[in-house]
Amino acid sequence: MKNFGILILLFLIINSCREQKAASLSEGIWRGTMEVQDGELLPFNFSLENGSEGYRMEIYNANEVLSIDEFIINNDSLIIKMPVFEGYIAGRFTDNAIKGEFIKESLDRAVPFTANFNDSTRFEVIKPPTINVSGNWEAIFSKGTEDAYVAKGIFKQDGEKVTGTIRTTTGDYRFLEGSVAGDSLKLSTFDGAHVFLFLARINDGIMNGTFYSGNHFQEPFEAVLNESYELPDATTLTYLNEGYESVNFSFPDADGKLISLDDPEYQEKVVIIQIMGTWCPNCLDESKFLVEYLDENSKDELAVIALAFEYAKTEESAILGIKRLRDRLNISYPILLAQYGSSDKQTANEKLPMLNHILSYPTTIFIDKKGEVRRIHTGFNGPATAEKYIEFKQDFNDFVNSLLAE
Repeated sequence: MKNFGILILLFLIINSCREQKAASLSEGIWRGTMEVQDGELLPFNFSLENGSEGYRMEIYNANEVLSIDEFIINNDSLIIKMPVFEGYIAGRFTDNAIKGEFIKESLDRAVPFTANFNDSTRFEVIKPPTINVSGNWEAIFSKGTEDAYVAKGIFKQDGEKVTGTIRTTTGDYRFLEGSVAGDSLKLSTFDGAHVFLFLARINDGIMNGTFYSGNHFQEPFEAVLNESYELPDATTLTYLNEGYESVNFSFPDADGKLISLDDPEYQEKVVIIQIMGTWCPNCLDESKFLVEYLDENSKDELAVIALAFEYAKTEESAILGIKRLRDRLNISYPILLAQYGSSDKQTANEKLPMLNHILSYPTTIFIDKKGEVRRIHTGFNGPATAEKYIEFKQDFNDFVNSLLAE
């Protein structure tokens, strides 16, 4: 990314002018916090080690482990670049502390960040839990507004510790981890792209809370236990407008080659179109799944094409992001640059007017050997959704095999 390169150059020039004793980051467990709105702090835990190839960080969110190996250190200043995503942590450090910001340049966002060594606490629990949130919760966010949407909380409580996720019609909120103290629930995740904090209280079986996304957005939510609750079918939310039987496009790949469904290599094949963005963790989950699926199910009659809708400000930075994702995940299928400068769904829909709307990143389109759309799946149920992810993988395999058999 051009802007990032300029920032690093300035970073090195400025810090090279200072003469001071070089600090070294302590190895072991750390506690990081990010300051969201209302003075609230989002905590997460990570470890650091310093090996022959430099520092390596592991961020922990429930069962998720995010590995980071891109560190730039000069005297007491550092930049930690997130894997795949464009965000980075920039700050100053001592042996046992870091203070700085988590920055997303393309969105002009910066979230205050601090970290302290030898602290494995996530949320401080000052009183024992008086409730148990285990189970499925029927939820609604921004109730009573035009932005309202339904969701499903899936939580497991063990003592004071809580893990799980929140599913919506557009995807899940990743691996959440936190605790219950008294009647209060606190959950957080930092996945290298999203800074998510959920705070709630449960009274008479009703959960009322606030969802914070970084320091730029918040909204209320409420929920009730409902073991039988399920979200709307993800294959019914996005569909072709009247008069269309398929999709068509022509976008360049990361090397500038225009690719279209009309190209000979996609004729008489089952084609999966992935509408995604390199900034999107749910898309990252789906990309990992597709890479794994293709590795295990190599078929000449099956192809995948990804359409990237990027909020990177320039075409150059958008292409760099695509190449970064491609190289990190060893993606063999083409990733086309469909849009840059905005990930706005309404703008994206102008690029694919045959769809009623683009409701979510990712959205997956299944096309049969005749070139007709047979299914459109909105969102992605990733590994954090546990059983739902297993169900998704089985359904995906069965449906693709049925198309291949035609």
